[in-house]
Parts: sequence; C-alpha cells; structure tokens
Amino acid sequence: MRVVIAEDLFLLRDGLTRLLEAHGLEVVRAVDNGPDLVASVIAYKPDVALVDVRLPPTFTDEGIKAALEARKEVPGLPVLVLSQYVEQLYARELLAGGGGGIGYLLKDRVFDGGQFVDAVCRVAGGGTAMDPEVIARLLARNEGAGSLATLSPREREVLSLMAEGRSNAAIAQRLVISERAVAKHSASIFIRLDLQPSDDDNRRVLAVLAYLGR
Repeated sequence: MRVVIAEDLFLLRDGLTRLLEAHGLEVVRAVDNGPDLVASVIAYKPDVALVDVRLPPTFTDEGIKAALEARKEVPGLPVLVLSQYVEQLYARELLAGGGGGIGYLLKDRVFDGGQFVDAVCRVAGGGTAMDPEVIARLLARNEGAGSLATLSPREREVLSLMAEGRSNAAIAQRLVISERAVAKHSASIFIRLDLQPSDDDNRRVLAVLAYLGR
C-alpha cells in the first residue's frame, strides 16, 4: 500500500513514516506543505493520503484545501485527516465530497500504532475512520436534519459506531447485542436513509457520509 504524508512537523512526519513502514506500508513521499501534497498525489497516485489540516504558510486550512484539490486531480483519492482540533467546517467540507475513503483522527487521541495503521488501511480501502469526538461535534449540528430525524436512538448509536469504522461484530460487542441485531438495525438505517441495495460496505460508507456530511 502506497502512502503520501503531508505534515509540517519534522518529528511527527518522520515518526509517521517509520510507523507505517514498520507495518509494511510504503511511504512514497512525505512533504510539509499543500502544493507539494497535490504534486505528490498527481505524480505517485497513492492508495491514501495522510494530511494535517494546518500547513504553512498560515497554518489555518491549507491542508484541507490541498486535500480537496488533490481529490479533484485524483478523483476518489482516500484521505485521512490528522488534526489537533475538531475543525467542524473542514471536516464537513471533506465529507461533502460524497465519496468513500474518508477519515478524521485527532492527533492526541491516537494511542495505539496498530489501530492507527488499521485506520489508514480502512480508509485506503474506501471505508471511514472517524474519531468519536469529531462525530459528536458534527452530529450536534445535524440534529433533526431530514431523514436522519427518523432514526431511532439505537440506530443512531449503530451508525455512530459505523462511522468509527467498526465491524458488525465490534458494534455488537460495544452495545452488548447480537450481530444479528446489528444487521437488522443496519438494514433499517439503509431503508430510512433511502440507500438502495448494493454492496453492504458501500452502503455503510454512504450512510456514514449522509449522517455526518450534511
């Protein structure tokens, strides 16, 4: 799996590179600014890009703008955003793209290298990896939005855990219910969000995007 990293801090950039390579991933380019990120994505066509929201020169939104531009140049590019803060506007901008392969993790809440690499691989495969705190902030602004309001409290719990990238088995364990119950809740969620029958993994991603990206 080929990865491009955009992170301005040398130690973190180097640490991410070493961590990913130690788990068998190939870091084809590690850069410290937005223009180099876009150029690297075009040149290397990576499986996933890891992007810090705040990059030079102003350290405001250069990273997310570069990620959005990179997705225009390479449609469907999986992007995993790393940030110190829950940047609601930026997260929603990225989610508004409507495609899968999206993640948003908070740097100070990543405690396990293996789990982080799993999140990278999940996003590269077209899935989602959202920090629970990011989900909570986004959902606070989505209460009562359209068909989302029809979801039951349990369905919202299931969908929130889907957004974290959890499997049916993991969701069942977290909520202390059976996998069959999770499957039933998932099917109901798809119906309520008017997601037509297709590959289940794809519908999970579409459901999460509908839940978070409005």
